[in-house]
Amino acid sequence: MTVLALLGLGIGGAWWATNHYGDQVTRIPNAFPDGPRPSEPESSDGGTTFLLAGVDSRSKRPTTGNDAAAQLWKYGAQRSDTLMLVHLSADEDTAYTMSIPRDSWVPIPGHGSAKINAAFSWGGPSLLVQTVEQLTDTRVDHFGIIDWHGFRSLTDAVGGVPVTVPANTYDPEQNRAFTAGTHTMNGEEALAYVRQRHGLPGGELDRIKHQQQFLSSLVGEVRGGVDITDPFGTGRMLDAITRTVSVDDRMSNGDLRDLVLGLRHLHASEARFATAPIVRSELIRGQYALILDRTKLRAECRAIESGAPQTRGGSS
Repeated sequence: MTVLALLGLGIGGAWWATNHYGDQVTRIPNAFPDGPRPSEPESSDGGTTFLLAGVDSRSKRPTTGNDAAAQLWKYGAQRSDTLMLVHLSADEDTAYTMSIPRDSWVPIPGHGSAKINAAFSWGGPSLLVQTVEQLTDTRVDHFGIIDWHGFRSLTDAVGGVPVTVPANTYDPEQNRAFTAGTHTMNGEEALAYVRQRHGLPGGELDRIKHQQQFLSSLVGEVRGGVDITDPFGTGRMLDAITRTVSVDDRMSNGDLRDLVLGLRHLHASEARFATAPIVRSELIRGQYALILDRTKLRAECRAIESGAPQTRGGSS
């Protein structure tokens, strides 16, 4: 989940060495599509919008960050598993996150309609960005991505993350039980938790709640676990982050520095979450799919860009 990595960078603002850490971040060439793209609305608050993706790769080796030992994208080999639009307000006081379910049935340019997670599989970062921009009518300023190898490493780097499991559940697909109560999860446990959708009453929607819950807890754990007087500890954390995340090549070292400095005062309570509005679920060509209210989604994304998001759904 790339949003974890980007928000985690905020803890090290005071010790940021632009070139040292910026140069460690792997840049993705040609992450943005050619041709017309959405324009920033007149009502925009002047903030920055990130498209953040977690990918489910078939590779046994890392595909993101400077630890990558395999290609980030190969046709048919990876699908986006977590997808979030994150808008950081211009005053850098608030981050708004809109989760888009992986099973959302949407138009994918040049491929007809399919689940949104197929966009990355068929065309890599640029087709995923193009698909999300056309779906939401929102211009993506920067793109970031992390695979499950990186997610596990990042979670372990903070010493595990406390998560309160609301109820006992069993995931038959992963053959894993989750016990109600607060548990400090390591990378492997956390990955299983944020990927669970079988054995949950709300299926995919409950899975998104798990992801948002985990993100909020991770941000708090990272911030609380690093002392501004401990530059070595902070440096180790930033090293772990840069090893696992890849970003578009339009994000300069200065952009990364500004992001870090801007986020250093952002607390979990200032991160607000919502999920794309869903009309219904359907079985399409033998696949479980979610039909989105695209008009409402676009309106909500515009409201987020203007700094006045609606309060429907999600968590804060």
